[in-house]
Amino acid sequence: MAEPPPNPLTVGLERLPVHPTSLVIFGGTGDLARRKLLPALYNLGADGALPERFSLVGVSRSALPDEEFRAQAKAAVQEFSRRPADPAVLDALLADARYISGSFDDDAMYPRLCAALDGFDETAGQKLNRAFYLSTAPEFFPVIVEALGRHGLTGSDGAAVRVVIEKPFGTTLAEARELNRTVLGVLDESQVFRIDHYLGKETVQNMLAFRFANGMFEPLWNRNYIANVQITAAEDIGIGSRAGYYDNAGALRDLMQNHMMQLLSLLCMEPPVDFSADEVRSEKVKVLHAIAPPPPERTVRAQYAAGNVAGTEVPGYTGEDGVRDDSHTETFAAIRLDVENWRWAGVPFYLRTGKRLARKVTEIAVTLRPVPHQAFNQEGSVGVRPNQLIFTVQPNEGVTLKLGAKIPGTRMRVRDVNMEFLYGTTFLSQSPEAYEKLIMDAMRGDATLFTRNDEAEAQWRIMDPVVARWKHEPGPLPQYEAGSPGPPEADALLGGEDEWRAI
Repeated sequence: MAEPPPNPLTVGLERLPVHPTSLVIFGGTGDLARRKLLPALYNLGADGALPERFSLVGVSRSALPDEEFRAQAKAAVQEFSRRPADPAVLDALLADARYISGSFDDDAMYPRLCAALDGFDETAGQKLNRAFYLSTAPEFFPVIVEALGRHGLTGSDGAAVRVVIEKPFGTTLAEARELNRTVLGVLDESQVFRIDHYLGKETVQNMLAFRFANGMFEPLWNRNYIANVQITAAEDIGIGSRAGYYDNAGALRDLMQNHMMQLLSLLCMEPPVDFSADEVRSEKVKVLHAIAPPPPERTVRAQYAAGNVAGTEVPGYTGEDGVRDDSHTETFAAIRLDVENWRWAGVPFYLRTGKRLARKVTEIAVTLRPVPHQAFNQEGSVGVRPNQLIFTVQPNEGVTLKLGAKIPGTRMRVRDVNMEFLYGTTFLSQSPEAYEKLIMDAMRGDATLFTRNDEAEAQWRIMDPVVARWKHEPGPLPQYEAGSPGPPEADALLGGEDEWRAI
């Protein structure tokens, strides 16, 4: 039977080779590993993207034999993979997986880890690169990094060593600086990969392609043509079982300080000299340095009350399991920022995020200035509204361009129409999960989509005063009904005729 012709739409989707690697997941039996990391590794294996020599080690406090860890990992992949698991691929991925039990601050555990890694090298007959993924509670980040240094695991002759650090990278500016001092006292910055999974999403990366690969957008990408920018990260779910974390973090620290500031910096950055990691990240840092902390009148916070979501009655935030009755933690945060540089001066940037809102959506909406003369006002015409370019990060990744078009008929009537690009229909394939892309980049040593030390501190410089102010002014907070678009107080941030996009 003849081979089918190659699909021209998949050109460029092939993956670059990766040096043989041993990946160690600290917190290997935890929720993040089960739901995201292990399924991501399986899908990379199913795509043939993992290196030919790949070894996996899980590290956690629970005492488990290797076989039980493999069984738990297999069950996690079968439950959470974005596609059905192929038993042959899954068995091959986990065949030699090892498990090391022990507390992360127990020095006796690290020689056992070192012996397991050395054993993989001996079996392979070569030095394997080593990647350590810190999927643990934040208080263990400095503990693990310092232990890796003490036990000689931060360097390997003839092989690269990299450390991936999950968020949150500190909960204040002072904590972020201290963590950077600890990490960079043991590792070189080139070895450190501070992960933000939003940057692994295809639409986020596509913002750069739309700007810098299309001559029709870049000339408009400035204060002369753009009226405002809105970045929304809305969720329709509550806090679930995360009360212990969320009640101490809140919406601002959970999503806005990290994910949303990264989206803003990518949207606003100047064209880099090239797309190497340091050139891209240097341009992002310049954007962050141009943003001042917002004053009180440009920040809004609120907390969801009981309401109806998708036909189901749900409790208010303080009625959730594990939340204090007198909690003043914000579940909704909105701020208005200004990027004070030549390109963006005078353009308001509106950021909002919240739990228990009307629907789940993460998007960046760029609204252009309206045309100078409204000539289309005939009866039945919606009229000429400003064009918008909308990057949808989730749930359906894609880009929408909102244009004005004539309604069919004898009269000149105008209404909005959408030109849409969706990944699934254009490339005839499912977008990979963000963690697939980021794990692969970390193993390759490509830090473009990871946060540099000065980026992490620059993000905190903007948000830290807001966190401190809210801490000293605890409440009571405005309430918004669960299942609604959010609190009406957020409207006070808008300038002129600006409007929030519907959630």
